[in-house]
Amino acid sequence: MREFSRTDRVAEQLAHELALLIQREVKDPRLGMVTVGSARVSRDLSYADVYITLMGENSDERVRDNLAVLEGAAGFLRHRLGQQLKLRHVPQLRFHYDDSVERGHALSSLIDEAVADGRRRRDEDEDAADPDRDSHGER
Repeated sequence: MREFSRTDRVAEQLAHELALLIQREVKDPRLGMVTVGSARVSRDLSYADVYITLMGENSDERVRDNLAVLEGAAGFLRHRLGQQLKLRHVPQLRFHYDDSVERGHALSSLIDEAVADGRRRRDEDEDAADPDRDSHGER
């Protein structure tokens, strides 16, 4: 079993605290429903890459606007993290949009389409091979 390094523990705690802070304390009306998916902290704790997802429609413009709001609030969030976490140095925050959820949904849809197409083709092949079957596969 792998031991978690200090940076892993800091990243996990940072992501958890940031999720709460963004939800409760960032009062910008341009900010949508943001979910903090994960954070990666540099070995020297100088910066943290924070990966977010958005609920709802995610146009490029909406993603840019939400990232801009978070970048603008980064100083405030970093200050609040300093009050919450027991760290000598709170990492600089860099926000990134995580599109893996969208890509996962797209891949799932493609798989569903392929499975449905395979079933349809199998049924057509079975119907062509046995002309005595009706459209429901019964004789």
